[in-house]
Amino acid sequence: MECPACGRQLQQMNVGDIVVDACKNGCGGVWFDNFELDKVDEQHEAAGESLLELERDTNVKVDRSATRTCPKCGGQKMVKHFASSKMQVEVDECPACGGLWLDPEELRHIRDQFADEEERRKAALALFDEEFGGDMAKMRAESEEKSERSRRIARMFRFVCPSYWIPGKQEWGAF
Repeated sequence: MECPACGRQLQQMNVGDIVVDACKNGCGGVWFDNFELDKVDEQHEAAGESLLELERDTNVKVDRSATRTCPKCGGQKMVKHFASSKMQVEVDECPACGGLWLDPEELRHIRDQFADEEERRKAALALFDEEFGGDMAKMRAESEEKSERSRRIARMFRFVCPSYWIPGKQEWGAF
């Protein structure tokens, strides 16, 4: 496979129980197939240590803002997004195969953000609550208010319109 950042050939590396494609002696980036990053993205996962110090060619200059193509899918354009709720590391992801391209140092920054999955989950929930908590509480209150109003109307109809007046077979009553 060809490196999406600098165009050199990627080399396969065994990292724990996964095989990644790394741009050794090039830009130093790493290609992760779908779900492989999850196995090396935390500090306690020792397998990821070997990917932090890849041999790089200091003469290789990479434009990090350029749109990249997936090395696995051919001409498929990758999309940029943040790797976590802290929004500090932007990675390239292929929408077709789900693979991720990490430029040098991005894996280190991802590993430094959270100690484990539980901490990552708590941070995501906190961000969600910060962004949408007020709106969600307001919608929940409106929904409860509408439900209570509907129940009151249904109780009124129980007395105004007995079930035997409503067409159809209602053995148990309409309300």
